[in-house]
Amino acid sequence: MLEIKDLYVRYGMIEAIKGISFEVRDGEIVTLIGSNGAGKTTTMHAISGLLKPASGSIMLDGVELTKTPNHKIVSMGLAQVPEGRRVFAQQTVEENLLLGAYARKDKDGIQKDLDHVYELFPRLLERKKQPAGTLSGGEQQMLAMARALMSRPKILLMDEPSMGLSPLLVKEIFHIIQDINKDGTTILLVEQNAKMALAIADRAYVLETGKISLEGTGEELSASEEVRKAYLGG
Repeated sequence: MLEIKDLYVRYGMIEAIKGISFEVRDGEIVTLIGSNGAGKTTTMHAISGLLKPASGSIMLDGVELTKTPNHKIVSMGLAQVPEGRRVFAQQTVEENLLLGAYARKDKDGIQKDLDHVYELFPRLLERKKQPAGTLSGGEQQMLAMARALMSRPKILLMDEPSMGLSPLLVKEIFHIIQDINKDGTTILLVEQNAKMALAIADRAYVLETGKISLEGTGEELSASEEVRKAYLGG
């Protein structure tokens, strides 16, 4: 579904991504793990069109995204849940959700998906008339995920969904990620909680200073001594 080949991204003279290649197949959960500054968020921003790569190819279902205006990428079936949630604080929960469907014209389908995300996130239904800024951190993360789902994506990019959440909420968020995937949405996950990410991933890549250093199934990387020492605390 998503194929990245020889991707380079620069910030001025600094080469943040150095020729990485990887793929995400239809129906998978694929995770990118790595330390702070490894280039994980930069990779996500390049895929979703927020950053222009210096060179390389990003293909979504055979269409080259580096030549596609970023506002059209959402309509092609790719949505991103950004790091830090980025909800519209003054708007209500429901207004945030409807903004996620801004590129769609099918009113019946939008209502159906609204009902579905309220089933997936019952707390958002309870708070649908509240301003998003009054929600807890965990609820805002749920809202950011639900808002992205309202665009009816084929592939969902998730950037650090567990950041700043309690261990109990982290477990809940990861269960929801699995439920979203079971519903048929392919997921590319960037996550510092490597243990949790590898536990749910079909396949995984380790990103170190802008290069992919290891790849394998989630199970293989969980068992790797190198990964355990660097990212799993022993």
